[in-house]
Amino acid sequence: MSRLQNILAVIAGLMALLALALPYGQIGDMQAMSWNHWPLILVLLASVAALIVWYRDMPFAAVGVLAALGGVVLMELLPQFDYALGGYWAALVAFWAMAWLFAERLSRAIAKGKVAERPYGILIPLIFGAAILTVWEAITLGANIPKVLLPAPSAIWDVLLANVPILVADFQQTFIKAVLIGYGLGCGVGFAVAIAIDRSPFLKAGLLPLGNFVSALPLIGIAPIMVMWFGFDWPSKAAVVVIMTFFPMLVNTIAGLNGSGEMERDLMRTYAAGYWQTLFKLRLPAAAPFIFNALKINSTLALIGAIVAEFFGTPIVGMGFRISSEIGKLNVDMVWAEIAMAAVAGSVFYWVVVLIERAVTFWHPSVRGGRA
Repeated sequence: MSRLQNILAVIAGLMALLALALPYGQIGDMQAMSWNHWPLILVLLASVAALIVWYRDMPFAAVGVLAALGGVVLMELLPQFDYALGGYWAALVAFWAMAWLFAERLSRAIAKGKVAERPYGILIPLIFGAAILTVWEAITLGANIPKVLLPAPSAIWDVLLANVPILVADFQQTFIKAVLIGYGLGCGVGFAVAIAIDRSPFLKAGLLPLGNFVSALPLIGIAPIMVMWFGFDWPSKAAVVVIMTFFPMLVNTIAGLNGSGEMERDLMRTYAAGYWQTLFKLRLPAAAPFIFNALKINSTLALIGAIVAEFFGTPIVGMGFRISSEIGKLNVDMVWAEIAMAAVAGSVFYWVVVLIERAVTFWHPSVRGGRA
């Protein structure tokens, strides 16, 4: 094991053993000792964690089971206390160290070829996300943090389930209408202008500086102007998205078109290939990684732009409207529910673009090597 893994194993073992000796939480006027709650599981947790310290070749699967067991213990103990004490926080640190240790051992096993990257590679982000949610839940409930400051993930999930029709309407208004339409128009116009600039030196001298100027415009200044021009409904939000996605596509496409080598261009000229033949058979394929880089950047910018634009005027529907109105009511659970939905939508959108990139640029070394 590496030095980091040794440190994580020592922390996990010591904290798990310490968790057995300390009280877990306060119930009214009484202290609830650790031995009154899940004693067998805690003994197993401490014993296996201590085993990690002494047995360095323990497989990553056993560490993952141990981390999952620690998370179950934390979630079972949470409802029993008014607030948590030292033993609970020691168990939380032990859980986090074990989850980190699992990710470290698995990533090294994949790097050394001991296990296949597929499907084991997906376990690393999954265990990392699960660990973050568990720690978030444990801290907010264990420290009795007010919901107005930071609600627990379980509370956010309950709000999601209770407000599905509202969230679906907001998703349709913001993502389906404003984001997708604005994204398509902005990327399409940026790509077309890049081709025109590449074709004409005059346009390169005139339009490229104009594109730089548009990219420097502040979003909070553009959004109210677009609302005045296109109204309060989704077209004004789509217009903001067009402005935000235009310049990244323009710059990346121009850089990609100039990325093909001089030797390849000379070869096309020896075959008497014209501009358009060279463009479609050489330069655009060479520019594909740059173009998809812009598409991936714009997939996140588009959602951000649409949500922020809704703060400056919108019908009574939309992610940005809901966030703005609910935070004024101190309904923070609903705000976090909208944030969670936006994060999932943005991640799925990015993932779809990556899948298309893999299919289109299958010849690129990064794709052949299994990475996007």
